[in-house]
Amino acid sequence: MAAVHSIGDFFVTVFYSVYDLLWGDLITVPLPGGSLVGLSLLVLILVPSGIYFTIRTRFLPFRLFPEMLRLVVEKKNVSQKGAISGLQALFVSTATRVGMGNLVGVVAAISTGGAGAVFWMWLIALLCSSTAFAEAVLAQLYKEKDPLYGGYRGGPAYYIHHFFAGKKKEKRRSVIAVLFALSGLICWCGISQVIGNSVSSAFVNAFQIPPIYTTAVLVLIAAVIVLRRNATVKVLDIVVPVMAGCYFLATIFIIIKNAGQLPAVFERILMEAFGIRQAVAGGFGAVIMNGAKRGLFSNEAGSGSAPCAAAAADISHPAKEGLLQALGVFIDTIVICSCSAMIMLLVPADLTDGLAGMELLQAAMHYHMGEFGVVFIAGILWLFSFSTFIGILFYARSNVAYLFGDNWLSQTLYKVLALIMLFIGGMAAYTFVWDMGDVGIGLMTIFNMTALIPMAPLAVESLRDYEKNMRK
Repeated sequence: MAAVHSIGDFFVTVFYSVYDLLWGDLITVPLPGGSLVGLSLLVLILVPSGIYFTIRTRFLPFRLFPEMLRLVVEKKNVSQKGAISGLQALFVSTATRVGMGNLVGVVAAISTGGAGAVFWMWLIALLCSSTAFAEAVLAQLYKEKDPLYGGYRGGPAYYIHHFFAGKKKEKRRSVIAVLFALSGLICWCGISQVIGNSVSSAFVNAFQIPPIYTTAVLVLIAAVIVLRRNATVKVLDIVVPVMAGCYFLATIFIIIKNAGQLPAVFERILMEAFGIRQAVAGGFGAVIMNGAKRGLFSNEAGSGSAPCAAAAADISHPAKEGLLQALGVFIDTIVICSCSAMIMLLVPADLTDGLAGMELLQAAMHYHMGEFGVVFIAGILWLFSFSTFIGILFYARSNVAYLFGDNWLSQTLYKVLALIMLFIGGMAAYTFVWDMGDVGIGLMTIFNMTALIPMAPLAVESLRDYEKNMRK
């Protein structure tokens, strides 16, 4: 027993050493007034990468935003049997981006970093849109036909393999690609537990329903969908527009109701973003880091998650899917995360003092919409979490196939494992699994970037070709 305990302690020590390496302050930069800003390894990788991709694509998020919107309504032609359209791939990636990070994550960022964290989330989203474009284009360029599900599959594991294997076609696996695929599968198991816990907690607060009932229903419905061959995309086609639309409309109602407070809210965001208040207390670093961390975790650009969906799209040009995925980052952070921020910041501070997580968000909704608001946010969280779970299992298909080959056994076993994690998470709160999600997505990002940055010229070339065709 003592030996097992010591092994467990060793594992936890190693785990949190990796966590600190990824998200801890790797370097600290002194600021005027004696304040310090700590920069983590992932921020040092993703922010400069976002700037690099933004410059290489000639400020794509601003320049081609109208084209992104046009592609949403463009007529969809799917030629490969079993394949999905570019818009359906956007729905899948949006399902996973628009999850707990947009609700609980934004609440955590504001609670720790103040209103200024919202500004840094916006900035990160604008920079990361170009990164999302690049990885989606590469996923399209190196996608493969999927013999099990039909259509296509791919993602970072496949373009990383191509980059490191080079001309060695006989090489079945690349070490970095294997590490990426494993990191993804571990991360998504951790997220499954977070989903279960978030939903059961919300329903306890809203309806006093014991976790066992909420969790059992959630797992049962999820199992019916994910264990069927091609039900995932059909369900997300309906769920994603409904949940995002309802949440957006509710926020518009709240904003109109509190329109007189908006100038003060935006003034607070900008003042706290640049540490005018925080610098005195030495908390400017917390503002930037919490906004950046939650922004990066929420939109997932650079982590390599969304390209697993982008690769599945049957679309006429790789750059089209890249532009759609760049729009996905905008939808996630600029629209949905801002909705959560406005719900929070339009509440008098004394009504939310001492609250955190779902309790804080539900208290804010109770202020705006009464008891209906508490019920509404519980229902929306259920949809957000449910769609995230369905989406990550769609992502997992390509990683499982890369690691274990094309067989139904490995695909089904991973789905069953994820369902078990979903149930376990619903029955007990584990702060460890939140950190496991952060570590998983952090490792995915590191491995993804090893190929994404050197392969950037291919994405830029694809964009130039697409724009040349546009001019014609």
